[in-house]
Amino acid sequence: MPASVSGMATHHQRGLIGDEGLTPTSAAGLTYPFGDRAPKPGELVTIAPGIRWWRVPMSGPLKHVNGLILDDHDANGPCVLTIDTGTASPRTTEAWRTILDGPLAGERVGRILCTHMHPDHLGLAGWLSRRFDDAPILMTRTEWLTARMLSSDARPEVPDEQIAFWRGAGWSDEQIAEASKGGFARFAKMIARLPLGYTRIRDGEVLRIGDADWHVVVGSGHSPEHACLVDYDRRILIAGDQVLPRISSNISLHAGEPGADPLGDWLASIERFRRLPDDLLVLPGHGDPFHGLHARLDALEQEHRDRLDALVAHMTEPRRAVDCFAQLFRRPIGPDVIGMATGEALAHLRHLEVTGRVVRTTRDGVWWYSRA
Repeated sequence: MPASVSGMATHHQRGLIGDEGLTPTSAAGLTYPFGDRAPKPGELVTIAPGIRWWRVPMSGPLKHVNGLILDDHDANGPCVLTIDTGTASPRTTEAWRTILDGPLAGERVGRILCTHMHPDHLGLAGWLSRRFDDAPILMTRTEWLTARMLSSDARPEVPDEQIAFWRGAGWSDEQIAEASKGGFARFAKMIARLPLGYTRIRDGEVLRIGDADWHVVVGSGHSPEHACLVDYDRRILIAGDQVLPRISSNISLHAGEPGADPLGDWLASIERFRRLPDDLLVLPGHGDPFHGLHARLDALEQEHRDRLDALVAHMTEPRRAVDCFAQLFRRPIGPDVIGMATGEALAHLRHLEVTGRVVRTTRDGVWWYSRA
């Protein structure tokens, strides 16, 4: 969901190298200190001492996820810690082989950290772990267990509960039939087999990575227990999908927890992240590194609140989730994105329900929302 940002902020850089000859650019209240100097295929760009950035290519509209390589050491000597891996696909696996045989040749992956459980961030963690003698995977507990559950619950047929969920949102029989092709195994197909065990990281914990202390800060809404890392000395935030510069992270209600309020969790996380310093260099999971954390948080919150108001105004009569797409998205919703669009619409409607602005009734298995 595209975001609009108002206002302009300027920020100085601290502790950055590798930007000689670059012209910082500013847009929509954010400053991009690396300009258009994104990593080329197979290339690592140094963000700060001991931190390298690369673009992990993927199929689909996002096209890439940002991978980070941090200098580290363990009992066996110098190594690196990788952050986020891309999906388990031939294209992404080949990109990893190119990096490991090229810029990282001779270096050992000692640890693998995944900010959260979505396949574009976790997908190749198991493969990478096995390649480097069962290197441990670091994640928060809820993200790890959710990933293990989803990858294990692969079925030839879509569960009745999921079909009821789609029907409740207003899907037609044809849309349900199309989405049911291939069974219930999409998540499992997008990640490599995970090991049995992992290393838990917790909110508030301080991780020693190389010669730096990284503080774990957890957000929620996009995923259940998303881990971000802050290096206060060098003023850097590894944000994953919790704070993206140009798009808003998908906030969806799922059949696995239909009574949740993910948008409420997301808004609470925005308030929490506002307590972080505004001068942090933000390293997002998608897009370019930027300054302007607070401006971006303000824009993300305002965008969702505007859409909540638009939904209430739209309810001149009872509406289904599928009737609300035009109030939430600026593009037509086709079969390729209807799942995410439905999850996002339901998350907004659920938050309106929780906050007492709408009421939901059920008729013939379909959910109808009206102004309270």
